[in-house]
Amino acid sequence: MKLDLSFSAGQFDDLQLRDKNVVVLDVLRASSTITVALNNGAREIIPVASIESAVKISGSLFGEVTLRGGERNGKTIEGFNLGNSPLEYNEPAVKGKSIIYCTTNGSVAMAKSRYARVLVVGSFLNLTAVVDYMRDENKDFLFICAGRLNSIGSFSLEDAVCAGMMIQKLMKVETLELSLSDSAKAAHALYKSFGRSILKMLRNSEHGKYLMEIGFADDLKICAAVDSVPILPVQIENKIKIKKEDPPVVPVREPVQ
Repeated sequence: MKLDLSFSAGQFDDLQLRDKNVVVLDVLRASSTITVALNNGAREIIPVASIESAVKISGSLFGEVTLRGGERNGKTIEGFNLGNSPLEYNEPAVKGKSIIYCTTNGSVAMAKSRYARVLVVGSFLNLTAVVDYMRDENKDFLFICAGRLNSIGSFSLEDAVCAGMMIQKLMKVETLELSLSDSAKAAHALYKSFGRSILKMLRNSEHGKYLMEIGFADDLKICAAVDSVPILPVQIENKIKIKKEDPPVVPVREPVQ
């Protein structure tokens, strides 16, 4: 298994990710919020790259069962039902709903990955579920850290540390033969340096500090809770849903003569 990593989704276009196995990471907060929403009963998440796309898609769906969620610069988009705080995506708000989802970075990375063979949404919340899936697949994977597409410095420490923690867990699987790209090695080294306290790392990251400044300090506690929501959000027909267990294969028996 070869593990590669991009520190930003900005370097890719849709076709470059065709048929790849991709794990998208946007710890603060899209990946974490999607995981919480699906766990609280949301039917599906439809990631889009722009507000215009969100408005266009929502106009063709049933209003009573469709919500628009997302943010620009951390704050709820005008006219949207929900922002990007996982606390907003509780069961009464999202159960049974389709959510058209537009964020500054995370949904853009997911929309760019729509032609991937596999698209998994990863975070600290479902870290082991993602690692177990990668282990079972035993194929090459590309981690895409959402980064900050609207910033000159597109690198986000929290996404890299999360990828590094996943790599660390995969390195402990004796049955896997891993090959790491230089960027994957760098993410692993960052986890070794900053992974001792995930919450402290989030609070000291640039985006974590910004979220605390605008009133979302409690979100960091949720996003730092490793394996608190052990589900696997995957892309199914351009929508993010919980991956269900494959049904057991029932052997065909010859009729008794």
